Amino acid sequence: MRYSLIAIMFFLCLPGAKAAPVEDAYIAGYAASILQREFKLANPELNVKNGIIKVRTDDLMGADRAKVIDALSSIPGAAGVEAVESEKQLAPAPPAPSATWVRETVQPGRQLTLQTGFLPEGHLFKRLLADPRWPHFSASYHYTSATGDFENANNIATVSFGETIPFYRGNLSFGRRIAGQWEAGLQGGVFSDFNLDAPSTDLINTDFFGALYSSIRIDDFSAFGRLFHQSSHVGDEFLLRTQLQRINLSFEGIDLKLSYEFPYGIRLYGGGGGLFNTDPAALSPWSVQYGIEYRSPWRLDFGAMRPIAAVDLKNYEENDWQTDVSARAGVQFENLDVMGRHFQILLEYFNGHSPSGQFYINKMEYVGLGAHFHF
Repeated sequence: MRYSLIAIMFFLCLPGAKAAPVEDAYIAGYAASILQREFKLANPELNVKNGIIKVRTDDLMGADRAKVIDALSSIPGAAGVEAVESEKQLAPAPPAPSATWVRETVQPGRQLTLQTGFLPEGHLFKRLLADPRWPHFSASYHYTSATGDFENANNIATVSFGETIPFYRGNLSFGRRIAGQWEAGLQGGVFSDFNLDAPSTDLINTDFFGALYSSIRIDDFSAFGRLFHQSSHVGDEFLLRTQLQRINLSFEGIDLKLSYEFPYGIRLYGGGGGLFNTDPAALSPWSVQYGIEYRSPWRLDFGAMRPIAAVDLKNYEENDWQTDVSARAGVQFENLDVMGRHFQILLEYFNGHSPSGQFYINKMEYVGLGAHFHF
């Protein structure tokens, strides 16, 4: 089991997984095409540096400047759009000092119209940064003070493999005006915990999760609904070592989350859900989830690091509506893009009932450090 965990960690850190970032030349060509095709602006002068598009105001005469900026901001890889007054201002700025904070024109986390059709890029509903059970790729170390079934497992490695795959995206229209977008797809994930204190690094628990989902986005508002299944399985070595009386936990459920993004990188969300076809049959079905996230509109030019922080709160009827708190904070590396996902290093804290399905009645508290890839 120890070698399985090492292999998983190695896979997540493979340098070959790094994809090439969107080049400035590609963005410049894309922008020139939009200006000529959609706004009939002939031979516009453009400059693109580190994803920031600069266009002369003289070249925008006769066009709606706000619509032009919106169209250019939607280009994949564009970090911002600036309309400058003179040709001299189009010249690339000298390199910023290595520790300069850069304020961006287009704030992270906010987005305009995305690609439509089958298997589109991007997502209308942003992942919940601090949700311990949101499917994505991650590896974390946790030091826990849990008791009961986890009493002799204070050092835990947690890994997850998962993805949210949009199968189709379309526009929401009122008359001739595109008011928003909708998408539908699949979401799936595997979440595993390993006991680093055991001689063979026992697998403690694995949760399997799969869902059909649909989401919508209208400006800064988005919604995400799922029909899902989850089942939990205890590791053989852990079961033999502890003589645990396992629970055959399995259920289906539905949930809905609503989200709104405010200026300066602040996002609030909330929602709830219910379970059916539960095993054990007496499992109480209802739960609520809510939280706040912060994606800094400033990034440190050195390493293109963006500060991020989030708190996720959950209350389950099964646990008498006690609050489970998950908090994460750290940096996101903007220059490491793997299939549209960014790399994050996050400090992690949790206090509440264990998010590992088999141990949902156990209280635990942990602190840790994690590496995450997210969209």
